[in-house]
Amino acid sequence: MSKRFYITTAIDYVNGAPHLGHAYEKVVTDVIARGRSSLGEETFFLTGLDEHGQKVQQAALAEHKDPQAYVDELAALWQDFAARLNLSNNDFVRTTQPRHKQVVGALLTKLHDQGDIYKAEYRGWYSWRQETFLTDKDRNPDGTWDPIYGEVKELVEQNWYFKMGRHQQWLIDHIESHPDFVYPDNRRNEVLGFLRKEQLADLCISRPRERLNWGIPMPFDPDYVNYVWFDALTNYITVPASLGDPAILGALPALAAAFEPKNPPASLWPADVHVIGKDILKFHAVYWPIMLHAAGIALPRQIVVHGWWQKNGSKISKATGNIVDPIAIIEEWGLDAFRFYVLRELDIGPDGNWTDAGFAARYTAELANGLGNLVNRSLSMLHRYRDGLVPAPAADLAGEAATAVEQVRSQLARHELQPSLQSIWTLITRANQYVDQTAPFKLAKEPEQAKRLDEVLYNLAEVCRVIAVLLWPFLPATACRIYRQLGLDNEPKIGTDAAWGGLKPGHKIGRPEALFPRKDLA
Repeated sequence: MSKRFYITTAIDYVNGAPHLGHAYEKVVTDVIARGRSSLGEETFFLTGLDEHGQKVQQAALAEHKDPQAYVDELAALWQDFAARLNLSNNDFVRTTQPRHKQVVGALLTKLHDQGDIYKAEYRGWYSWRQETFLTDKDRNPDGTWDPIYGEVKELVEQNWYFKMGRHQQWLIDHIESHPDFVYPDNRRNEVLGFLRKEQLADLCISRPRERLNWGIPMPFDPDYVNYVWFDALTNYITVPASLGDPAILGALPALAAAFEPKNPPASLWPADVHVIGKDILKFHAVYWPIMLHAAGIALPRQIVVHGWWQKNGSKISKATGNIVDPIAIIEEWGLDAFRFYVLRELDIGPDGNWTDAGFAARYTAELANGLGNLVNRSLSMLHRYRDGLVPAPAADLAGEAATAVEQVRSQLARHELQPSLQSIWTLITRANQYVDQTAPFKLAKEPEQAKRLDEVLYNLAEVCRVIAVLLWPFLPATACRIYRQLGLDNEPKIGTDAAWGGLKPGHKIGRPEALFPRKDLA
């Protein structure tokens, strides 16, 4: 039983519409997953929804709906959103699923039984909007609360706490000794800075049912439900447990009876990569590893943290109308054009700035005039001059193609998605220059140049094939369309199909079609 490369997105809070940030995170994760698959690794990609909490309960009540019925309706929209992005996810977890409730219950029970969870009085400030307790350190210098917290009230109540603080030095040591645990480096430094500066308090992990009943009951105290973040983070081990992963079932033996034995059981944990936004870094790089460590479960290998998007240099906001609707963009320009722009424009880590003009410019220059033009004219000439039959192999562009393949291999392994696309487009630009330099349309007019024309046509058809192979993790539909136009019916994979010479003499290619039709941008 070999371990699969296991990668996850954060689970999205169901109470809201999908936006550009959600789409970006999912596309980034999909490319990393497809990249590993393309390189020959077995992969498992998980995404899903966070469906409990105060805001969901209040929204359901406002619409006079049962909370479960309310989240079921929203879940259908989010699952459709994942499909519209052409994600390759293997599972879609929802925190209202029975399997998830069982795993959360088993984790809480183990931590409680071994003395890591205790009951105590809480007296302090509470943000209803953010569903979080606050201290005076969270106030503005003038004593007010930031508007993001909404209404803040003082609370006095009994709650359950997780002994998080005692693991602080252990976590610092772990992050220092595992430099790749948080990526990129500036986010790792951010976590270490927080841990060295702040005394880590124990974590309140419950809410009284009289105040919040839409949550997973605490298995040892039915008067309380589990706090939404403790519930949400556990999703990453829910799916491995439900698939019989011995790494989780061994640590939480109470689950063995809950899930049917799988033959063979999945081997997913530890997660290889959690892809998250910078706003939830503390929960994933502080709370989550300590939860796992206390339960005797191995830590994820890496947390990859991406930035946020702006539009036209300003915060994206529904209130101001400064938004980017991913579905509207996809319907107008096509899915792969959307995927290309967000990956090409923004590297993992920094914040990005969406502009409609920038999107249109990249579409025209790099997709329509670059990639689309190369494939269309290369295959059109092969049809025009050789009836669509591949001539004998030639290797003018083999060296440049091999360089691009090696660059993309190593860049994908390091999650360098923007540099990978730059490497691919260097090859596309070179191939377009090759057309201009060799002028096959002139060679075709000179019978004595028939052999040279054959060489040029082979190079162009074969470089289009290699480009399709390299593009598949990023633009899967486009890569497959290029393959179909080449008369190939398999799914292009870097691990098996990237070597020069894949097109065989006499092979009949299909008919070229425009990959990215030019648009009138007047």
